[in-house]
Amino acid sequence: MARWTTGLRTAVAVPMLGLLSGALVVLSSGTAAANNAEFVIDYKCTGGMAREGAVRLQTKLSIPTVLSAGDPLSVGWNLAYTGGGTKLSTPEGAASGGKVTVTGNVQLSGAWQGILQPVGAMEQSDDILELPETISDAAQTTRPAKVVLTPQQLFIDYTPPAGEKMVNDDEYDKVKYNGGAEYWEDLSDEPPHQNDYQRDVHRTKKEGASAFMQFSGTGIDYIARRDKDAGKVWFKIDGKAATPAFIDASKEENGEPTNSSTQGGQTLWSFRGLSYGPHTIEVMDDGNDGKWTQLDAFRVITEELASPPHWYRSTCKLISKPVAVEVTIGEGGGSATPTPTVTVSPTSTNTGGTPQPTVTNSATWPLPTCPPTPTPTVTPTPTVTPTATPSSTPTTPKPSPTCTNPPAGGGSTPTPTPTNKSASPTATATTKTTTPKPTATATVTVTPTRATPTTPQVVVTPQGGADTGGGPGERSGLGLVGAGSAMVLGGMLGGVALVRRRAGHARSGE
Repeated sequence: MARWTTGLRTAVAVPMLGLLSGALVVLSSGTAAANNAEFVIDYKCTGGMAREGAVRLQTKLSIPTVLSAGDPLSVGWNLAYTGGGTKLSTPEGAASGGKVTVTGNVQLSGAWQGILQPVGAMEQSDDILELPETISDAAQTTRPAKVVLTPQQLFIDYTPPAGEKMVNDDEYDKVKYNGGAEYWEDLSDEPPHQNDYQRDVHRTKKEGASAFMQFSGTGIDYIARRDKDAGKVWFKIDGKAATPAFIDASKEENGEPTNSSTQGGQTLWSFRGLSYGPHTIEVMDDGNDGKWTQLDAFRVITEELASPPHWYRSTCKLISKPVAVEVTIGEGGGSATPTPTVTVSPTSTNTGGTPQPTVTNSATWPLPTCPPTPTPTVTPTPTVTPTATPSSTPTTPKPSPTCTNPPAGGGSTPTPTPTNKSASPTATATTKTTTPKPTATATVTVTPTRATPTTPQVVVTPQGGADTGGGPGERSGLGLVGAGSAMVLGGMLGGVALVRRRAGHARSGE
């Protein structure tokens, strides 16, 4: 009897372990939670650094859809230029380098009202500007709620570097001469010992002659020769008399007349304290002294800025249809069972972009921790008929083992349990006992359940756990369930056959 029971346990336990293994594989590959929504959104950027026309970006937005109170609500964008298109560049008049800052805008509605502003920055080294790969922001959740997040515009700002930039007198795209060559003499290839910047200088004695330059900075320096044959030079900033209004290039800093005629590259006049932005400097001949007014170069000064200039901002608007994402925030500690919903719905029509259809992706949270549990029913009914003397009446035991499934989520291997453990057949020593021939009947029902997936029609890539309608891992998981079921049936039938074979050997050996 003990051997028969052990054989039956083995026959049932082995296939049940196989089924349990297959079910665990299904859990790992086919029941991930839909707790993160990702969308590809196209933007068109204009103004500011978009100097060659509209610049297009293709972004990937990530928003969680299911949280517990106390978890951070994080929003992130991955940014990239659309391949082959134009890129943002250093604004006109600004120094190369600096920093690019990208700010997102996500509106919150529903239980909470507000704005999330993901931000990212990147230092620059060239006139063609690179974007930070990722921008992000987060808000701490404090209570259960349903919040709708709607991504909107992106803003890209440029902060020029602190420093100085030299502009030579012959950079005619920047420096303009009133009267041209008729008023101004251009001296080139001057002797090196005169120290002129890039060995050239412009000069004039014409009354009313002037030179001017537009620049962006917080200050400006005038560079020319200190020369005993030079005279007064007058200055205006943005059309108004500067402070000081003039200098006399024929004098030293202490006011004494100079004896030099070759001290080129001298900083003769400076102006500071400008707010950063576009300005104009004008240099004018005195017109009364008959002496030279000279121009060697300008030095543009930019001090460190607390914030980027607003006129350098590029605004990026959606050209694909807007999306709205509902975020479900449940009770903390994992006790909540919210149903997250991700909805992509057009709220307006934009031209020039690719429309994105409505998609609803729903899943129940938390998802079950165990697969559907098969329910085997085993009812062996052994019959014992001993032959005894009239004075001895054996008691025939009728063990009724039952097989129970492990509890949901795991448990031990099912073990048949006889309902009458104390009963045992008794007979005299002269009695020949017939070995019982048990008859076992096993019924196994495996009914896996699986929600019908909803296939997303835009780029929605859940991370975590809900079925999104695609992926080879799910089909292989279901195959393992079927394989486990077959193993249960085959293993139990093989176990019954083994028990019968052992019984046959026992009878033949008597």
